[in-house]
Amino acid sequence: MIDIGAVADDFTGATDLAIALRQRGFRAVVSIEDAPLSAEALGDADAVVVALKTRTAPVASAVSQSIRAVDALEKLGARRYYVKYCSTFDSTPEGNIGPVLDAVLDTLGETRTVVVPSFPDNGRTVYRGHLFVGDELLENSPMRHHPLTPMTESRLRDVLAPQTERTIHEVAAPVVWAGPSALRSALNAAPDGYSVVDALTDADLETIATATSDWRVVSGGAGLALGMTGPRPGTLSEIEVVAGRRLIVCGSASAKTRAQIAHASATLPHRKLDIEAIAAEPDRVIDETLEWLRTLDDDAVPLVYSVGTLDDIRRGPEGNTVAAGIETVLSEIVLRAVRDRGVTQVIVAGGETSGAVVQHLGVQRLHIGPRIAAGVCWSAADSAHGALTIALKSGNFGSEDMFTTAWRALDDLTD
Repeated sequence: MIDIGAVADDFTGATDLAIALRQRGFRAVVSIEDAPLSAEALGDADAVVVALKTRTAPVASAVSQSIRAVDALEKLGARRYYVKYCSTFDSTPEGNIGPVLDAVLDTLGETRTVVVPSFPDNGRTVYRGHLFVGDELLENSPMRHHPLTPMTESRLRDVLAPQTERTIHEVAAPVVWAGPSALRSALNAAPDGYSVVDALTDADLETIATATSDWRVVSGGAGLALGMTGPRPGTLSEIEVVAGRRLIVCGSASAKTRAQIAHASATLPHRKLDIEAIAAEPDRVIDETLEWLRTLDDDAVPLVYSVGTLDDIRRGPEGNTVAAGIETVLSEIVLRAVRDRGVTQVIVAGGETSGAVVQHLGVQRLHIGPRIAAGVCWSAADSAHGALTIALKSGNFGSEDMFTTAWRALDDLTD
């Protein structure tokens, strides 16, 4: 029986959650959207995280994909369910966090869950119902300028209310600090619906996880998993590293990824893609980038990216971003580099880009390996074009020097 069956709204979020579960003693496997879920394929996994690409999908599509994943996890006999969204709670006024939570509760016959996006290791905390990014309210953080899901509210109740008709209740930090028993009593006394729970530290997350350990459905960022206790504490599985060339691709426009690009560009061979050319002549952009890759030494670590500054973001005549075009181009570059250039070790930055790349490569499962940074790890993947070692990075995660230092973890495994 699977102890935890999770549904994540993007691929980097799925690995983020799997890392946290792995740290807490679960054998976690990430299953890619629509990949067959069977006990044989999953081996001895205690936790299965289904990676979807639903954060910015139309509401109906996001709901149907999420419920399909829950149904598959039910057939595996999952004991508990975890709806995973980003620790910045980013969504549109229509969804998809509220509609997906509503649908999951209805499908499983449940009436309540907690809402816990806090991830203190990455600077995401909730206090008095308001989400902070570092010392800033969410609405004052760089997420205010996100090209797909700009966040202009910080109170989670106000973000969630337009997305659901269920009651939204807030649980303040002093109740959490009173301990698991007091918190459990407060949650049991709360009305059905959603309880937004304050959390400022990992200890708070542990209190929340303990208080809700008998709840069938929980929801949050990956941080909540850091409060859980798995059946195999202290056991961390390693992965087999596939020798070959290296590549970094970035589709994220986040401030953190832009800083990482700027840092890496000082020492790594790099190529910025022309966003307007991607919209007009994507095949030419792909061919020219692959030709550039062919000019580099085998031991080079090339960096290919689409956004260096916010000025690079363009909108079409109907206000649609070219994000889908960027994902398509970067995915094809990675596929051809793997297929034709011997690339086997890849870092992908950006949740939507990561999903597009993994799907284009035909990956069905990710086996979680060594941690690079909070929420980021190396994974082993069997693609349609051979075995890979791949890291999927949320746009806002990782240290500034991550693109140059992440490889040390692989080197340590092969020494």
